[in-house]
Amino acid sequence: MQQTVYIPQEELDEELTIDLKKIVFAIWNRKFLILRVFTLILVLFIGLTFIFPKKYKVESDLYINKANSSNMMEINPYAIEELGSAGGGMAALMSGGGGLTNELELIQSPLVIDKVIRENNLVYKKKWGIIPNKKEGEYISTQAFLGKGKNISFENKKGTNVLSIEYKSKDPELAYNVVNSIITNYVALHKELNTEKSKSDKKVIETEYNKAKAALNSQVNTISGLPEQAMVSTGNLTAMSAFSHSAQRAMSNIKGQIVAGEKSRIAVTEEAAKVAALSSKLEWAKMVEEMSDSSKVLVLKEPQKLRDFEYSSPKLLINILLGIVFGAIAALFALIIAENTDKKLSYSMLGENIIYNIENDFSDLKLLLLANQDKKIATVCFENIPSNIEEQLKAYRNLSLVKADISNEFVQSIKIADEIFSFATIGKTNSKFYKQIKTMLTEMNKKVALECLIK
Repeated sequence: MQQTVYIPQEELDEELTIDLKKIVFAIWNRKFLILRVFTLILVLFIGLTFIFPKKYKVESDLYINKANSSNMMEINPYAIEELGSAGGGMAALMSGGGGLTNELELIQSPLVIDKVIRENNLVYKKKWGIIPNKKEGEYISTQAFLGKGKNISFENKKGTNVLSIEYKSKDPELAYNVVNSIITNYVALHKELNTEKSKSDKKVIETEYNKAKAALNSQVNTISGLPEQAMVSTGNLTAMSAFSHSAQRAMSNIKGQIVAGEKSRIAVTEEAAKVAALSSKLEWAKMVEEMSDSSKVLVLKEPQKLRDFEYSSPKLLINILLGIVFGAIAALFALIIAENTDKKLSYSMLGENIIYNIENDFSDLKLLLLANQDKKIATVCFENIPSNIEEQLKAYRNLSLVKADISNEFVQSIKIADEIFSFATIGKTNSKFYKQIKTMLTEMNKKVALECLIK
């Protein structure tokens, strides 16, 4: 069932109006409060610069030269690198890099991080320095070292083969040692991987080479038959074979020996070629083994030892800016709270039509009084009106001065009035009493048409 909601046209036409003058007066009236709150917050943030423990950040950049691995096909033509999937892996090889997912996994593996933890004596301590910890004194785990929000971070710079390392610590010496230790152990792991791979490659090829060489020797030792050139010296025998059965048998035997000789030659040639190929690969394997002690990791940016004043946080300028921002926000909240909770009348408690200084702007009041001569006007006085203003108001016969009060006499005086004006003083008139009178007037269907402020 569809429900239709009726919205009065006057509500649609209503515009949001902001009385900037009221806002300015409210701010000016609370200027000392605003200044105190703003200054307090600013000083607090500046003070935090010197109170909070200083943190030092050590950084390093590593270039992973993926095309400079000793087992890659550019250097070692016999090697078949494990490239992952056929399409993506080959594309990665041809492009030379751009993705260091495997390297990120290696550098964050326990093979590297566990050594870093032990080398730098990173152990569990009391929580916040006071709460006992069951694991206190034990080495922290790799997972705890790399956990979310921790001091270490690794990043592959987008579109490059550069791996960035960053470590934050309250101790500059520790920060330097941790980053340096990560690099040392990561490079050592790479060398170890290269060495193991080259040794494995060499062993496989050396085994195949020895087998091929043994097979060649066996073929050479068992070679038989006649060479193909032997047919040249059998011309007479060939002629005689047309008339003699013995010559025919001799020729047949010679041809068989020549065929056997050719087969032996081919087998030896094949084994020799295989041995030669494996010999070349074995030479590459030996060269790769010699190169395996090198690393494809190049340190572009060495970690630097920081001095006491080279801390990364907290920064005085940053804290000043934060103090200004949060000071302004706190001052605004203080203004709003003070305006709405003050026991004395404040600007935020006033309506829309206001004369901010009755003595200076009395002419505005006179215009309204003259424009409403045919209406009975009651002025609700919360404070004493200045005598000179009071004398001028008494000249208007349609205006009556009524002392604000919660009484029957006050109600009777208001009932006969067509328009209601009020006179009050900011910071003096009781705010609760002011709200009570306005609420009572609203209940009587009497709206305060004008609010006049007495200085």
